[in-house]
Amino acid sequence: MITDDQLVDLIKAYNPNTNEDMVRSAYAYGAHAHEGQTRESGEPYFTHPVEVAALLSEQRLDDITIVTALLHDTIEDTKLTYQTVADAFGDEIARLVDGVTKLTNLQLSSVETKQAENFRKLLMAMSRDPRVLLVKLADRLHNMRTLRFLKTEKQVQKARETMDIYAPLAGRMRMQSMREELEDISFRVLNPEARASILRRFVVLRRQNGEMIPQITEDIRRTLEDAGIEADVFGRQKKPYSIWRKMQDQGEVFGRLSDIYGFRIIPTSVEECYRTLGAVHQRWAAVPGRFKDYISQPKSNGYRSIHTTISGRSAKRVEIQIRTRQMHEVAETGIAAHWSYREGARFENPFTVDPVRWLERLTARFEASETPNDFLEHVKLEMFTDQVFCFTPKGEVIKLPRGATPIDFAYAIHTRIGDSCVGAKVDGHRVPLWTRLRNGQSVTIIRAEGQRPQASWEDMVVTGRAKSAIRRSLREENRAAHIRLGSEIARVALERVGKTASPKALRTAAEKFGHSDPEEMLARLGAAEITGSDLIATLYPELTAGAQAVAAPGRGPGIVGLDTNQVAQPAPCCQPIPGDRIIGIAVRGRGVEVHAIDCYMLAKLEDRAEEWIDLAWTQGAGSAAHLACIEVTMANDAGVLGRICTLIGEQRANIADIVFTDRKPDFYKVVLDLEVRDVAHLHNVQTALAAESDVSDVVRFRGEVADGPLPVT
Repeated sequence: MITDDQLVDLIKAYNPNTNEDMVRSAYAYGAHAHEGQTRESGEPYFTHPVEVAALLSEQRLDDITIVTALLHDTIEDTKLTYQTVADAFGDEIARLVDGVTKLTNLQLSSVETKQAENFRKLLMAMSRDPRVLLVKLADRLHNMRTLRFLKTEKQVQKARETMDIYAPLAGRMRMQSMREELEDISFRVLNPEARASILRRFVVLRRQNGEMIPQITEDIRRTLEDAGIEADVFGRQKKPYSIWRKMQDQGEVFGRLSDIYGFRIIPTSVEECYRTLGAVHQRWAAVPGRFKDYISQPKSNGYRSIHTTISGRSAKRVEIQIRTRQMHEVAETGIAAHWSYREGARFENPFTVDPVRWLERLTARFEASETPNDFLEHVKLEMFTDQVFCFTPKGEVIKLPRGATPIDFAYAIHTRIGDSCVGAKVDGHRVPLWTRLRNGQSVTIIRAEGQRPQASWEDMVVTGRAKSAIRRSLREENRAAHIRLGSEIARVALERVGKTASPKALRTAAEKFGHSDPEEMLARLGAAEITGSDLIATLYPELTAGAQAVAAPGRGPGIVGLDTNQVAQPAPCCQPIPGDRIIGIAVRGRGVEVHAIDCYMLAKLEDRAEEWIDLAWTQGAGSAAHLACIEVTMANDAGVLGRICTLIGEQRANIADIVFTDRKPDFYKVVLDLEVRDVAHLHNVQTALAAESDVSDVVRFRGEVADGPLPVT
């Protein structure tokens, strides 16, 4: 375990003015608090906080963050409290330690909805002081380095959580070296065969081509010397997980990948970066489509660099990144550079984005998300995707994730522009709205007043902002349609019992359903959350009671053929009504179920035909209301569903329920529960609907129940 002297020496190497007494005091305080505790490896537990502190010292972080690392598990795993830590080291450190504890307790690998809500809390906590995240990421990195001491299932759970949340988050914060190590360890656990295969291929390459990295590095150095450019050059082979991800994304085998080697050139100034780019392109052929200038158009998190891919030695494609030393520090340590020290003083890197402001913008962008899952989706999109830069007709730059479409572009400008989008021009040419935008393109959005987002747009866009706006608009549009449909259902239902759907009646019904606004009640009625029968029962319970008395199943005038102690009810699988030939089956706990003679369930009971009961409808059975279902396929046009409801009302049938079973851009399929008198009445309804020009098909719908014979008594 690193001693306090060794830790202080690590800090003094970049910050000679460190508060040595505070660091030593925190070391002793944490060691005492964790005394007697051990890790799964058998080591003293305090080795873990010390290693986390050492990792953060490699990032040249301030004393406050280092001390927080030493104490980060004290509130969670020892008898110490927030107040005792605050009394010993002050409120700022206690607040950071408490923040790390809360992040640890979020359990990000839990079920999806809980994970989404917890991830929202994680980002909110980060936005208050991102140093909480720096400690947490270092904590996770050390835990991953010692993952082998855990049980296999625990290793898999931690690796998956790291790959899903922490590694992308480290990448989004531009802590690239930390991200790569987190990914590599997780990859080793989750897919060891793939990782081993890639490492074997690297061995084969070295055997075939020799040590390519030193050779290409020397080629680049000589080229820069000839051009009079002073720069450092570093080469490396890509990490196994990075290679594997490229193979998955590009659908390529290992041997066809273009950039398994990467090189960084660090010139002395921005001007020298562009001179270096010219020298490299003069010496080697550039690969088309693989150039990105993040110096003139930096990423939103402060990343700056020039990327190009060339055809180098032996025609091997290699990726080259060109950036200054200060840009390189931001690229490697990300937001940690904001707190970094050099020679005892806070080092102000001009390319560092204020992490507090950046995280506030990030979280504010998703405040409009109506559900935690929407929020998680948006943030993951924000973290996982690279960016493209496109221009408005006025020359303004719009940053979008890779794969974005003109619809994403429109919503990135303003929600009103996205909602009213009907087309787009890219570089002056009309293109489909599903076109994937590329770097440097100029995009013009064509708008039309009255246009509304289409449901198909949600599958075209990739940004969380666009998805959220489209869903919100569709919900509002559906609500309006549900209100119109609910008004029609209410009118037909009330007219059937001789009443009028007056504003006063609807207000009264809404109040009884617990809504202050009648439109909310009508929207629920149109969405089939309540039925026309529910409306009648709420306003006129005496009418419903009378109807139920007539329609109640059982012995008596409705059905003949039952014993005196038998009670019948229609089977849900076929829903027989007067006019259907019927058979009874005695079912334990449910009396006698009445089936239509052509019900598919009867075929499963043919070997017990002696248990069937011959039944028939009485002559007066058709005077009561019976439930039957029809499936209607109709055009997806305005007013069609309202006309269907009107036709059903004109046939003196009542709609008890309505369910959309299939929604397509051109046609809908709906299942309607109707209260009818008998088969002839149902046939009249079907005939009236079939005559409607916007109805393509009307069939009697009989739902199915689970396979297997009924439990016969």
